[in-house]
Amino acid sequence: METLASETGCATRSELLLNLLPMAEQQRGRRAIEVGPTGQTVAANIARLRERRGLTTRQLSGVLERAGRNIPASGITRMEKGERVVTVDELAALAVAFGVSPAALLLPLSLRAEAAVEVTGGGSVSAEEAWQWANGRRPLHLSEETAQTQLLEHQLYGLPQWLRDVQPGVRKARFGGRHGSAELNALVNAEEQRAREGRDDG
Repeated sequence: METLASETGCATRSELLLNLLPMAEQQRGRRAIEVGPTGQTVAANIARLRERRGLTTRQLSGVLERAGRNIPASGITRMEKGERVVTVDELAALAVAFGVSPAALLLPLSLRAEAAVEVTGGGSVSAEEAWQWANGRRPLHLSEETAQTQLLEHQLYGLPQWLRDVQPGVRKARFGGRHGSAELNALVNAEEQRAREGRDDG
């Protein structure tokens, strides 16, 4: 076991086992999870941010371990090569370790706003659209006919009340009646009621 660990670049037996486990599962007939375009971007961004921070894979592994998320150096190398799927918890821990938002791992740092970005499940969009979506400013896709309703629903369903940037009265005036769904109008009405109750309490 120690010889095999040395040959594979793993420092310890436990590190070797962590890397052999996914391989063993695949050998038992389980299909490997395919890394899509966003997964590939995450892989490239882990390498980019690690290098920008001046960290080796072993140093980054130590940072993560101290934060309570154990990822061996060899696992980080495999992540950067797109050979190991990054879990949601690992993505969050890496973002914290690098001092960036999760969006900085999920999307490329495109030099131009109009540059094409591939988003898993969303196809090709401009870098500006992708970043505004990732930062909670708009849906990934907007249609001209229902753009305003889509924007409102994006805020109502995707952001806490204190982070939304459109006031309830404006929402109802703009999206009420024939322009909004019954569910959407109910949400706006409920929000207005909460706002009135808050003023009364004050």
